[in-house]
Amino acid sequence: MTLIKDVTDAMEQWAPLSYQESYDNAGLIVGNPQLEITGVLITLDSTEDVVDEAIKKGANLIIAHHPIVFSGLKRFNGSNYIERTVIKAIKHDIAIYACHTNLDAVMTGVNSKICDLLDLGNRTILNPRNFEDEVGSGMVGYLKTEMDELDFLKLVKKQFNAGCVRYTKLLNKKVKKIAVCGGSGSFLLPNAIGADADVFLTSDFKYHQFFDAEEKLVIADIGHFEAEICTQQLIYDYLKNKFTTFVAHFSAVNTNPINYL
Repeated sequence: MTLIKDVTDAMEQWAPLSYQESYDNAGLIVGNPQLEITGVLITLDSTEDVVDEAIKKGANLIIAHHPIVFSGLKRFNGSNYIERTVIKAIKHDIAIYACHTNLDAVMTGVNSKICDLLDLGNRTILNPRNFEDEVGSGMVGYLKTEMDELDFLKLVKKQFNAGCVRYTKLLNKKVKKIAVCGGSGSFLLPNAIGADADVFLTSDFKYHQFFDAEEKLVIADIGHFEAEICTQQLIYDYLKNKFTTFVAHFSAVNTNPINYL
């Protein structure tokens, strides 16, 4: 018999909760850890539609990258999607677990999966935490062979199924050293420049922040959802190697709130 606690403990052996950022809310957000697992649904975001999907598939544990709750809830009257999602999950005995910035921080976490998609080698943490070489923010690695800038951006668009790639001025040189950060990574731009990266791949850059590249590298912003949807496969592969007593599913719900025309 496998309990919800067995799965969450395994997740925390991989990505300890102590590695999450101070603003984060990773861990078991909803549910009884002592319930037996009937199935796991893996998603980027917990939404009402994802809970409905879990009900249909007979899964009583949702593992999401993004926490459905970041700050305290004072009322549960269904006035917003967060409350409605939590209420529905509780009503149907479905647990919701989030593995967020703690999974970003580990060497085999989200940024490693991004590097896999680009086939980057010789990887290191871009911004190591407390002098721990294998814990921190972002990652930097090398392409096997250098590429033209535009060809690399086209590869990125294809590999991440991006609706668009927002990028800074091309510098008319070959690229080989690539810095990456899943999710919102603009805070790591100085680190990417300091690492002499040719390209910094991430998301959520604001207009004026693009100027900060100052022609020292190319910023490639692919969108938050696109930069982290690979987390589903990452978690699935980990659980598949750890457990054989339950079925894990990818969520078929597209939780990306942004559309492209």
